[in-house]
Amino acid sequence: MRINRPEEPAYSGGATFQKSPLVLDPAELSGVDVAILGAPMDDMVSNRPGTRFGPREIRIAVDGGGPPEAWHMDLGVDPFKSLVIVDHGDAPVTPGDGEASHRAIRAMVESVCDAGTVPVVLGGDHSIAYPDIAAVASRLPSEALAVVQFDTHADTATEIWGVKWSHGSPFRHLVDDGVIAGKRLIQVGLRGYWPFPEEFEWARTSGVRWHRMEEIIETGIGAVIARVLDEIADASHLFLSVDIDSLDPAHAPGTGTPEPGGMTTRELLYAVRRLALAKPLAGMEVVEVSPPYDHAGLSAMAAHRVVLEALSAFALQKSGNKAAPENP
Repeated sequence: MRINRPEEPAYSGGATFQKSPLVLDPAELSGVDVAILGAPMDDMVSNRPGTRFGPREIRIAVDGGGPPEAWHMDLGVDPFKSLVIVDHGDAPVTPGDGEASHRAIRAMVESVCDAGTVPVVLGGDHSIAYPDIAAVASRLPSEALAVVQFDTHADTATEIWGVKWSHGSPFRHLVDDGVIAGKRLIQVGLRGYWPFPEEFEWARTSGVRWHRMEEIIETGIGAVIARVLDEIADASHLFLSVDIDSLDPAHAPGTGTPEPGGMTTRELLYAVRRLALAKPLAGMEVVEVSPPYDHAGLSAMAAHRVVLEALSAFALQKSGNKAAPENP
């Protein structure tokens, strides 16, 4: 169902991602390549709330009008022309009951996967990683899925303030519960003053690999992503987990737990594009956009463009064509 009139500007009309058609019934997802869905919750945050408003703001951070389009000048592809992309609405979360919201999110992602469609989840706090990734992993052979996590924090605590399913703990439980193997989790952009040595020791023992922000500074984002691709070379599918706080707060102030010294938006967009070009995309999430702190919409805009980069790369990767940049 199209909810926008042709040729209307970005700031008018319905709030679907990039003005995509709205398809709420999972029975109508047959033949759809990508479904955008929201997970509007912040019940599991440990610092500043507000990510429940993230999905809506990410959706409307478009600067164009009319029918959905996004010509990628570096790849020579428009994912909205090459793929069937729809907005699947939001998971029916329960305010104040994070675990009920997790169940609803997982059920929705599973229904998308069962339709043969790639889910792209707009968060929401990072606790949604457990239901998102568990749903996608359950539809693939064991150890087929590699997860690349862009994040300031490892999110590998056993609990935060006594809350097991906090936004600071999903990746610990994904590995400990056997949802993904430790060697299938690669973390990029870690910086700041947590995790502590005990979390890093758990990661070493479990086979998790990470690339600190210092490594990106010293060797460049291209070299780091080349190492990540080597680390996931034997995985058949890719899940991208992008916490917007992987960006420096100068580029993404609207987040719950900002940490100075992060990536630039340019580095993140490049990294996401390169990964999605290299591996079939099984799913994706962009999380921790908190609009109340989002001056001038920078964080929502960055999250929106991260999704566009992944969609464009996915379209080109799926087509089997080579990039055709707009050169002079």
